[in-house]
Amino acid sequence: MDVEDLQDADPVTAASRVLGSILTVGDVVARIVEVEAYGSPEDGPWPDPAAHSYPGPTPRNRVMFGPPGVLYVYLSYGIHRCMNVVCGPEDTACAVLLRSAEIIDGLDVVTARRPGARRVADLARGPGNLGRALGIELSDNGTELFDPESAIRLELRGADRWQTGPRVGISVAADRPWRLWLPASPAVSPYRRSPRAPAAHSPA
Repeated sequence: MDVEDLQDADPVTAASRVLGSILTVGDVVARIVEVEAYGSPEDGPWPDPAAHSYPGPTPRNRVMFGPPGVLYVYLSYGIHRCMNVVCGPEDTACAVLLRSAEIIDGLDVVTARRPGARRVADLARGPGNLGRALGIELSDNGTELFDPESAIRLELRGADRWQTGPRVGISVAADRPWRLWLPASPAVSPYRRSPRAPAAHSPA
């Protein structure tokens, strides 16, 4: 698979293709075991009020409106650098949030970055921890993930089997089953529903 497999996909299909893929950042290699799909602005093909793209282009989210296969990095709670893979046709602005990964290579590098992790499975568990484990910076925003010369590279592999459920910690469109994960992986993060979200299964 290559970037064209993200370009022709809706957000959830793109997420299934990113799940199980290999991400290389310098000396660290990781397998993506948990992702979340996020859709387009209100006037796009997959309106998603939980997506950063929903209000339309801004200086923060402009990368999402570019071509697929680039990295969208944003700062969460002022400290966590979260990674997304831009997908869909150009200008649709949908993306796949990378939530958790298993470290395949570079364990010594990651352990030094995450000294508080209790277990190997916790090193890159959750989007903020994943960003720290891989040494991601805001300056990585816009990196072309399929450029063989890039410092951050994604090899799409997809997954044969996965589970789905609601996305974590969002207060709108909270019940969409747009979170995908590999059930056998200990690195998958726990589900935490936002206290600001409507009661489960009620209209959003």
